[in-house]
Amino acid sequence: MAISGKRNVLSGLKVKEAMRRQVIHLPKSASLSQCIGTFIKFKVNAVLVTDEDEQPAGVVSKTDLMGAYYADLPIDSPLEMIMVGPPLFCGEEDFLEDSLDIMYGSGIHRLYVRGGEENAVTGVLAYPDIVGLLYRYCRNCKMSSYRRGGEMDFREVMGQIRVREVMGPSVKSHREGESLLEVMEGLSAHRFGAVLIRNDAEEPVGVLSKSDLIVAYKHGVSTDVPASEVMASPVVSCDEEELLSGAIQRMIFTDIHRLFVHRKDPREITGVLSLSDAARARSGSCHACVTSRIKVEQAT
Repeated sequence: MAISGKRNVLSGLKVKEAMRRQVIHLPKSASLSQCIGTFIKFKVNAVLVTDEDEQPAGVVSKTDLMGAYYADLPIDSPLEMIMVGPPLFCGEEDFLEDSLDIMYGSGIHRLYVRGGEENAVTGVLAYPDIVGLLYRYCRNCKMSSYRRGGEMDFREVMGQIRVREVMGPSVKSHREGESLLEVMEGLSAHRFGAVLIRNDAEEPVGVLSKSDLIVAYKHGVSTDVPASEVMASPVVSCDEEELLSGAIQRMIFTDIHRLFVHRKDPREITGVLSLSDAARARSGSCHACVTSRIKVEQAT
């Protein structure tokens, strides 16, 4: 099948082409500790919570677990105390672009998917899945730098999307001596998944994410400890002039959801590029996708 979208490379594609078939779920009686262990084991950002009849009742995300950590809830508390519900759904046959609009408009990062004769939960659709699909299409595009070993002439390079065109320009940071409690307040206020940590000289020295925080929660780390004790270091970044295709490839193959962006000097952080930013761009890696000047062959 060939896609020559009216608007962008996602036009005409269905949810079933991008969704993951594995749905991680836990009963609402499961503990927060069990939930964190599940997050770590399956490398997911949320779990579906089910009731006594094993029907979807809610969702628990890393944000919810961070909130429980902030509120000092006992780690053996049941998931029903913090779950958010009901879950939002889409169908396997729904258009991918419509589902992306629902996610963006609702301020959520995933939709659960229903399908089949019994309309059962058959999968989950998240921003990384959409970006992964875009990446596969880009690799199969006749204009793709991937297919030609990265060799492009000047005009082709100019047509590629740069990181600066897609990245979020707002970078919030905390000092390495601030407590985890203060960092969580910042993450919650700005709805970020991670925050940059700087030293007293304003140099970036690490990153503190919700993933780091929930692991600290599971291990009983006090929220009064400084960010420097939990943060990941060094800061993983890319140049704002780097091609979006290369940045997406790095995130996919290193299993990270964001890159901090610098201008020439890695110490000069100017923005953040996340998988959700890449998905919202609705493009593989070049302006040809956006303006539909090319035909993108379906990945096999």
